[in-house]
Amino acid sequence: MRHPAPEPLAAARLDDLAEELAALLVDTVDGGASVGFLAPLEPAEAARWWRERARAVAAGRLTVWVAYDAGGPAGTVSLALPDKPNSRHRAEVVKLMVHRRARGRGLGRALLATAEAAASAAGITLLHLDTETDSPAEALYRSAGWTRAGTIPDYAASPDGVLRPTTLYYKHVGTAAGGG
Repeated sequence: MRHPAPEPLAAARLDDLAEELAALLVDTVDGGASVGFLAPLEPAEAARWWRERARAVAAGRLTVWVAYDAGGPAGTVSLALPDKPNSRHRAEVVKLMVHRRARGRGLGRALLATAEAAASAAGITLLHLDTETDSPAEALYRSAGWTRAGTIPDYAASPDGVLRPTTLYYKHVGTAAGGG
């Protein structure tokens, strides 16, 4: 299914959308996705978290894309950009979230492809991420050509508070340093 292209958000726009994006984050956590929060997640806490992301966007440390449907923000993905000279060739894909009403229609794949293409266009050649082992997200990353680097046991708590393993993935995009 085709989706409208996700749009990158400026810091001020991200701050303006914090309440709407909070609803997406709450839904993602309520749906069982391990994105760093425990359930129940209060909407006010989720909105504060998004407002903190706006500061990271303003500082050039984060890029956030949002995809919309008739219900509002349907999904989001971000790239966390490094600030060290020896790591400017890489970025971390973070907080790929799809609202439960929009799952199963290719939106997660479209968001991931958006982040990959933007990274490549910006001269980033290596992406990395972590995800809960055996989660639906892990299946998405494998099917999108990401390479499993390993698993860390008991890395993060799922929304219900149970410690779960996390699998690390990476993907080369663009032209890798050294001609590869």
